[in-house]
Amino acid sequence: MSFLFKKTAMPSADQALPGRQQAIDSGRVHAVNGHPIHPPFPEHLQQAVFGMGCFWGAERKFWQQAGVFSTAVGYAGGFTPNPTYQEICTGLTGHAEVVLVVFDLALVTYQDLLAIFWESHNPTQGMRQGNDVGTQYRSVIYCHDDQYPLALASQQQYQAQLVAAGFNEITTEIRDAPTLYYAEEDHQQYLAKNPSGYCGLGGLGVCFSR
Repeated sequence: MSFLFKKTAMPSADQALPGRQQAIDSGRVHAVNGHPIHPPFPEHLQQAVFGMGCFWGAERKFWQQAGVFSTAVGYAGGFTPNPTYQEICTGLTGHAEVVLVVFDLALVTYQDLLAIFWESHNPTQGMRQGNDVGTQYRSVIYCHDDQYPLALASQQQYQAQLVAAGFNEITTEIRDAPTLYYAEEDHQQYLAKNPSGYCGLGGLGVCFSR
């Protein structure tokens, strides 16, 4: 029981693993579309960051969206610099598993991406997503530029829809984007490399009204 508690409680900065100075080898090229996964990106593109539980299935949701230039998975929102996947799984980094989405605003709006986010997972579960339990599986929106008010408004809107459908309060963490540490290369576009791999994503069946 104490192990479960540790995994579902955010560590303090003093409790967090020390990490390392050097970045993890994450590869450079998107396995599906051949675009770069690291900046610099073309100047007209924008970035968004979402956490929806296990990042394998979450990343696929976004790379399948027209207007998305590139995606990458990583770790953000905690304390440990350049963590490994094994360190994330201890619950002692404070990071969430997240997806970086690089998109063309002329082809897909931020609200379109928010709709994918809300509809594709259960944002009411706190430090878990389905059977995946731990702080790394929490629901998050990390905002760039002027995205924060849009994300907050979308949460309020979807909350009203969930209440009307009989669901609980949203627990999604929404804040300005912290440093994103890229995950290891084998996690990038994982479900393209492993088509029968695990995907625990599951929404609540409530459409996000736009």
